[in-house]
Parts: sequence; C-alpha cells; structure tokens
Amino acid sequence: MIIVAGHLVVDPPVRESYLSDCADVVRQARAADGCLDFSLAADVLDPGRINVFERWVSRAAVETFRGSGPSDEQSAAILAASVAEYDVSGERSLT
Repeated sequence: MIIVAGHLVVDPPVRESYLSDCADVVRQARAADGCLDFSLAADVLDPGRINVFERWVSRAAVETFRGSGPSDEQSAAILAASVAEYDVSGERSLT
C-alpha cells in the first residue's frame, strides 16, 4: 500500500476556489483503479493550508493515475508544499 500525505499552502482568499477546482480530480481519483482513498481538505486552523491524503493499493496505481500532475493554474496558486509518499507493509484497523 502507498500513502501520500502532507499539505499545500495557498493564499487564504483563494483556498476555497482552489478546492472547488479540485473536485473533479478527487472524483477521478476515487474512481481510479487502485485508489482506496483520496482527499484534499481545508485545515481547521490555518486558513491557507490544504491537507492532502491519498491511499493506493500500489505504486503502479499511483503512477497510472498521477499523469502530468496539477494544471499550470493550480501549480501557480501553490505557495509552498510538503507532501511525501510512504510505502506501507502492514495495516491494523482501529475501528
């Protein structure tokens, strides 16, 4: 399993429109083969932060979906980013 997690930073006044513009990407990811979860969400404390969380069955599934990445407009809106990919070898349910 692959987990992609971290955050993006955008200007606070554009965060909601940035997230709205990402709705189609979230829909496409969740429908993609191998996607277990995909979320971009506004942070509850920082008005410019967008939390990123993705869970995939394999690296191949991530690479197949990822394609060319964010559009030029989306990339221009990102002021900073800290996102990493993790290989997970085990899982333990907490629910």
